[in-house]
Amino acid sequence: MVMDIACIQLKDRRSDALLFFELGSDIMNELYSNLDKIHTTDLGVFRIQKNIHYFKDDVVNYLKEKIKKNCIIYKKGKNYYCEIDSIRITINSYNYCIITVHKL
Repeated sequence: MVMDIACIQLKDRRSDALLFFELGSDIMNELYSNLDKIHTTDLGVFRIQKNIHYFKDDVVNYLKEKIKKNCIIYKKGKNYYCEIDSIRITINSYNYCIITVHKL
């Protein structure tokens, strides 16, 4: 079995340390196949709207569309991270709940 794994190097915003994450087609396929499960809480909607200045009610659908585009997806611990258009979306990998979204 050949593993399709690459390594991504990102700079930690808090410590300026370089971090390395594994990514590969398996991680992307797993998230893409569960896009319909992605959701957030009422408090999460408020937090996301505030963090990225997107004040429409369809914030989850907006983020799903961003994830469908050609974004960088990687997994660290229990969370998926999706980076596109200078934002980082954090999604719990067990229940597919959007935890937060931050501008980069």
